[in-house]
Amino acid sequence: MADESNRGPIRICGAPEVHQRLLQDPEYQRRRIAINLHLARFLLFDGASHRAGITQIPVVVHVVYSNAAGNIADAQIQSQIDVLNRDYRANNPDRSNVPGVWSGLIADARIQFVLAQNDPDGNPTDGVTRTATTTQSFGTDDAVKSVATGGADGWPSDSYLNIWVCELGGGLLGYAQFPGGPSATDGVVILNRAFGTLGTATPPFNLGRSATHEIGHWLNLIHIWGDRLDCKGTDDVDDTPTAQAPNYGKPAFPHVSCNNGPNGDMFMNYMDYVDDDAMFMFTQGQVARMAATLDGPRAGIGQTI
Repeated sequence: MADESNRGPIRICGAPEVHQRLLQDPEYQRRRIAINLHLARFLLFDGASHRAGITQIPVVVHVVYSNAAGNIADAQIQSQIDVLNRDYRANNPDRSNVPGVWSGLIADARIQFVLAQNDPDGNPTDGVTRTATTTQSFGTDDAVKSVATGGADGWPSDSYLNIWVCELGGGLLGYAQFPGGPSATDGVVILNRAFGTLGTATPPFNLGRSATHEIGHWLNLIHIWGDRLDCKGTDDVDDTPTAQAPNYGKPAFPHVSCNNGPNGDMFMNYMDYVDDDAMFMFTQGQVARMAATLDGPRAGIGQTI
């Protein structure tokens, strides 16, 4: 990990916490089992090679704000969409910073994100909703996802990727709901100061990678250390090395843990906890896992272009 004595703000993601909360519901457990069975079949029969074209996913950004700064500008929102389209197509210029030993694993997920052009009633939209709230900050309890609790209701999650942008407490940068959760709360939540590259976006989380990370969870990717700290965790992706714990800040290559030398942790992966300017890649295995998600639990969303 980075030097603990000289570390600035760190990435905190609430997706595992949300997952553990939802696991208390037997129906969520059942759906997750079915999703994992579909994933296994998909990978066994090399389904990833059968998905043609680019999947275009309509996005609605729900801006929930309690002050003027939180009501982020359209340009900041568009800057985040631009980042997602670079990162998920492996067109981000900083991919050149991936160590040579892993550069051959960089993969194009063939996913394009576009702000929705029609709302659920078929009316024209710019893909952005704006909701004033008296709530000063939100947590991982999904309150931001409902008008009744000071937030904004989501649009149908089988047709849109819902992104809520708001003030988050406790140092949280964002959280996501894995496939299989309740439709009313499906989507991702991002801190307004960690969204996009313009306006209020604040270093070291000002390159839009918090949304890249959280949408990875929405597409069923797991943190690369498997959310355990004993070298027994796994992200269930074969081409990402086992890692003991999250990496923070800007680590130096290699960072060895769990006897994974000589190359060590793949800390420059979007699913680690490093700063925005230190993460650059999804792997072929992660892209196959996302393809399985778009073939299975999220098959209804978007269109192939």
